Amino acid sequence: MKKFFNILFVCCTVSLAYAQPNPKAKKGSRIQTVEASCGQCQFKMPGKGCDLAVRIKGKSYFLDGTKIDDHGDAHAKDGFCEKVRKAEIQGSIVNNRFLATYFKLLPEPRRSN
Repeated sequence: MKKFFNILFVCCTVSLAYAQPNPKAKKGSRIQTVEASCGQCQFKMPGKGCDLAVRIKGKSYFLDGTKIDDHGDAHAKDGFCEKVRKAEIQGSIVNNRFLATYFKLLPEPRRSN
């Protein structure tokens, strides 16, 4: 019985490790640097709650493939509901939404004193 639980534990651990999203960009597809923020709070898009969106060439799209809370507290001083951030994305627009296969939030530029 102990052996069964050990095997079960190992199988669950391995399956969880492989369930994590792959943050690497795919070769051959273009990576774009865009503005990312809360669609409702910063981009004034319709909807209830707070959802991650990107702005590409002046047009805003809700983002599928990652969520607003996957990148820290959205309501923190530097969170998506408080400011617009730069991000690298890869993917395509499907049904007026951006389906991201890659999303990387870029660090904020340091202020010089």
